[in-house]
Amino acid sequence: MSKAGYVNFGVHLTLDGYGGDPEKLNRRELVYQALDELPEKLGMHKLSEPMVYEAGQCNPKDSGGFSGFVVIAESHISCHTFPYRGFVSIDVYTCKSEMDKEFVINYFKEIFGLKEVEINFIQRGTRFPAWDLFAKEDAAANELAFVQLPSSAMQRQPA
Repeated sequence: MSKAGYVNFGVHLTLDGYGGDPEKLNRRELVYQALDELPEKLGMHKLSEPMVYEAGQCNPKDSGGFSGFVVIAESHISCHTFPYRGFVSIDVYTCKSEMDKEFVINYFKEIFGLKEVEINFIQRGTRFPAWDLFAKEDAAANELAFVQLPSSAMQRQPA
């Protein structure tokens, strides 16, 4: 398959926030709020309500906090707070080709009172096929079989 037959699958932003407000980082409802409202603000679609768990101290680096996750049609957003360290670790992963990074960064800086952030932004799946390689066919009742498409069919399909 030529390079023209590929697209990037999505983008993944990781944000590590420092100097955060320990009271904000220690509020379950604030973690929930961020995971609940951010998908819509980014034009993404929640598949479930956010789940937020209180995590107790589990090792010398981790004095406890909250871990939250929301599954979105485009992938997921996760947030792990460490209020006793003024730290938060966040992932925003989407199968969209782009993301408003500055909006996401500013959103989390504001909601958790972060003084500094460390950002990584990665393109994921840089050799993701631009079209389906297999067709779905009914093999038997309620079962699907995947049938490889001929290479000529793959070359004609738009991305």
